[in-house]
Amino acid sequence: MTDQPETRDRYPHFLSIPTRWKDNDIYGHVNNVEYYSFFDTVICTYLIREGGLDIHRAPVIGVAVESKCTFKRSLAFPDIVEAGLRIGRLGNSSARYEIGLFRQGEAEIVAQGYFVHVFVTRAEQKPVPIPDPIRAALQRIAVG
Repeated sequence: MTDQPETRDRYPHFLSIPTRWKDNDIYGHVNNVEYYSFFDTVICTYLIREGGLDIHRAPVIGVAVESKCTFKRSLAFPDIVEAGLRIGRLGNSSARYEIGLFRQGEAEIVAQGYFVHVFVTRAEQKPVPIPDPIRAALQRIAVG
């Protein structure tokens, strides 16, 4: 993540995600664990749609090794989340996704964070190079 103020234009890919009634906690806002679910949803949807990942049969999968979320403002059902996605770092076997969450139609960021995947063999869980179709998809949204 950079020190620049986060704006929508710094994210090359977006996915709209509706909040659900069950996402709200006793305090009337979306519970913090759901923000990580939004992160996971935008990342996995991108890998499936743009990188051709077969989540059921692919011999190489991404496993989460690190994540962080900084909360700026609250969300609440029935908000629609617009999850912005970019690649901040692309290594041989790992990728650092950077995510910005925005309330639909609003410019001010609600939360921002990152999520690191290491790509491993499904069977042995050993790190391997990122498969070419996935790498190509990730390069399309890489920044800096």
